[in-house]
Amino acid sequence: MEFSPAHPAVKAFMCGSLSGTCSTLLFQPLDLVKTRLQTLQSGVQPGSGRVGMVTVFVSVLRTEKLLGLWRGVSPSFVRCIPGVGIYFSTYFTLKQRFFADGAPGPLQAALLGAGARCVAGVCMLPVTVIKTRFESGRYKYSSVFGALQCVCRTEGAKTLFSGLTATLLRDAPFSGLYVMIYSQAKYTLPQEISQSSYAPLANFSCGVLAGILASIVTQPADVVKTHIQVSPDVFSRTSDVVQFIYKVTEALIFPTCTSLLL
Repeated sequence: MEFSPAHPAVKAFMCGSLSGTCSTLLFQPLDLVKTRLQTLQSGVQPGSGRVGMVTVFVSVLRTEKLLGLWRGVSPSFVRCIPGVGIYFSTYFTLKQRFFADGAPGPLQAALLGAGARCVAGVCMLPVTVIKTRFESGRYKYSSVFGALQCVCRTEGAKTLFSGLTATLLRDAPFSGLYVMIYSQAKYTLPQEISQSSYAPLANFSCGVLAGILASIVTQPADVVKTHIQVSPDVFSRTSDVVQFIYKVTEALIFPTCTSLLL
């Protein structure tokens, strides 16, 4: 197969990498807040107040200043720039291989998205582990390369693939649902909108809807993944995290419900 900058798969890789760069720089603060929220449960005491996104956001600003919101942006770039490129090029290649003669249906679109995300997720998992640790605030790595060296030296190279099961349980359904919902939402747009000057805004709205619905479904797996990657010495299996979260949630909710009933 001819491999040149003009090849569609290469173009898909380059466009995906560019979009990954822009989205990473723009949404890194929200990603950091998400990671901090997901790892707060281990330090929460029964009966304590609920910690929300705004609280974590303000705390980061107070303790780490404005640039602290972009902590972990370097591993995010290392992961997203090639990662999104790998996703789009894999998606295009699979689509051309199996659906060159027509548009895929809803189920086929979901399988294409899930397959492409699995490839990208496995390839970039070591960097994802380092990115999650940077954002958690529990590790004081100075650089991505230094973090990789430290993990391999002190915990072993296998730690770089911690949370693989939870990652696949999150990434494959997320991307599959996203592509399916997005493609079907675009398909249902009236022709006068899809061919008008409002088409970019309509496509953006379809993407937002697809992202919200896919995120809601896969959020539990994302929480599990974060816990395993931040604390692999505590959680060796996906089931360990599930049991831990269940116990913490029960300890926080049960006393509150009891006090309300009394």
